[in-house]
Amino acid sequence: MKTSNNYFFSDMSVMLGRSMRHILRSMDTIITVTITPIVMMLLFVYVLGGAIQAGTDNYVNYLLPGMLLISIASGTAYIAYRLFMDMQRGIFERFSSMPIARSSALWGHVLTALVSNAISVIVIILVALIMGFRSSAGILSWLSVAGILALFTLALTWLAVIAGLSAKSVDGAGAFSYPLIFLPFISSAFVPTESMPTVVRIFAENQPVTSIVNTIRALLSESPIENEIWVALAWCLITLVITYLFAIRIYKRKVG
Repeated sequence: MKTSNNYFFSDMSVMLGRSMRHILRSMDTIITVTITPIVMMLLFVYVLGGAIQAGTDNYVNYLLPGMLLISIASGTAYIAYRLFMDMQRGIFERFSSMPIARSSALWGHVLTALVSNAISVIVIILVALIMGFRSSAGILSWLSVAGILALFTLALTWLAVIAGLSAKSVDGAGAFSYPLIFLPFISSAFVPTESMPTVVRIFAENQPVTSIVNTIRALLSESPIENEIWVALAWCLITLVITYLFAIRIYKRKVG
């Protein structure tokens, strides 16, 4: 008889379908992850945009990368919540008693984060196009943007896994996302860092969101990227490796 590990990918696809159904049945998830960033984008472009000096005639072009990161940060909070609920209900213990790959349930949640956040990103970009967003980027630049967003999503997702498996309450499971959602506001996502007070500017220029936002913005406008992309990739990859190792260790300790 073949071991359950031989069916890892089929087991994982079943778990992915299970998690996606939970998202589609939860309208609050869709509203928070997709509609809230769109409302923020409308507010900043049509209400506050005229008062913001971003050095560009089309503020939505400047704003879009930050909105995408905020959407992803919001989306990963729900992964932590669903993991916490599965732990509380003993779902993982139930799956462990079945002839399926033990890690497939966890990977189902991780892939759900990638798929659901990709859908949210696409919807936000479509709305931005209606609002006047335009890009001269070619296919390679768009693929690079997609790769960076995927790395960013994975890094935050594994952080969400740690929170979901370790939390003692529902509120604690999603609390990790609040600083992540707040970070873009102290970065170059909304205004150039040069306009900020010295102490705030130093923090803004040396935190991960600024390098990621600047890289995406440069790729979409076909501007020189310089060393910004390597800084962005380093932040994403280092965070991804560290959070993955800790998440797997906690999962093995909690679930076995």
